[in-house]
Amino acid sequence: MRLRDTLGFAFQALGSHSARTWLTLLAVGLGTAAVVLLSALGEGARAYVEDEFTQLGTHLLIVFPGRNETTGGPPPLLGETARDLTLDDALALTRARGVARLAPLSVGQAKVSAGSREREVNIIGTTADFLGVRHLSMAQGQFLPPGDPTRGHAVVVLGKTLASELFGHHQAVGGWVRIGERRFRVTGILADTGQSLGDTLDDLAIIPVASAQALFNSPGLFRILVEARGRSALPGAEAAIKDLIRARHEGEDDVTVITQDAMLATFDKILKALTLAVAGIGAISLAVAGVLIMNVMLVSVSQRTAEVGLLKALGAAQGQVAALFIAEALLLAGAGTLAGLGLALGAVQGFNGIFTSFQLVIPAWAPIAAVAVSLGSGLVFGLAPALRAARLDPVVALTGR
Repeated sequence: MRLRDTLGFAFQALGSHSARTWLTLLAVGLGTAAVVLLSALGEGARAYVEDEFTQLGTHLLIVFPGRNETTGGPPPLLGETARDLTLDDALALTRARGVARLAPLSVGQAKVSAGSREREVNIIGTTADFLGVRHLSMAQGQFLPPGDPTRGHAVVVLGKTLASELFGHHQAVGGWVRIGERRFRVTGILADTGQSLGDTLDDLAIIPVASAQALFNSPGLFRILVEARGRSALPGAEAAIKDLIRARHEGEDDVTVITQDAMLATFDKILKALTLAVAGIGAISLAVAGVLIMNVMLVSVSQRTAEVGLLKALGAAQGQVAALFIAEALLLAGAGTLAGLGLALGAVQGFNGIFTSFQLVIPAWAPIAAVAVSLGSGLVFGLAPALRAARLDPVVALTGR
């Protein structure tokens, strides 16, 4: 029997029971779409997290004061060293191998007022390099002036939202605000930064780090953001930072250094595992659709017993009869898969058109995996009905039993 005849036989059989065929196609299509959409959701989440980390800066190392370590005894007791990171530590790190620039951070909350308007917001104390390290830009005016970080100038840069709340439609740059008990001249307004890892710089004030330390009466630093000279320089810069701090802190390893690449790698592993897990859940629905195909084919065999008997009486071999039903099962699986891929693609495009901040991304392997699982299910679950039809006795089958 030629391939053309086999396919024609399968199409005719499917068309003669259209309701059953369409329901099976729907099940396979939804299963295929589920695999693609769930994997696109996981891949989109991975790309979103990577983009969020990139907005923090590139080739970034974050130096934390203190180091958590186990102390023995019943868990979960933890010990933490008490030594602070200082501005002198930060200045010393500028000489470390592989370090391009850095920005010390002193963070606190205070009331910021201009005239009769007042808001309590986060205050960041840092240096002029913070703008470059965080890849920020100015909407108006200038950022903090370069110079000796130990000298606290009375200048402030406002986030866009804070500037609007304090000054309304009036010019903010050149104006004066009061932070705590001190007055600061506004030198610039940050451009709209949006959300980054759930945080925003639009509703805060940035002042020189020495001014922040005096304002909060805190000589310690919250963090030090260090930008390495390149991706290849990250391991060397990390080691140099630890060595330098150890030398300055009397041989104690009392800081924690986290690289941006390490954080990204951790999130990447987690999100890839989640993507595979949710794609696996979608694949289960395809397996269920395969069981449906098997049931449909078993019913088809029982309804077409006399037809199978006639084919075998005319000389059709068992392999030829089995091929007819396998072709029917593969056509169901293939057509449903194509419909599911089209549905998934349309859903992704529609979602991405509505939600611009979070985009679904279909990984290259997802359509291939969906097609393989779908056709594999059709073949595996269609095999049993096909073999049953092939083994029918032609004399008994002709009686329609």
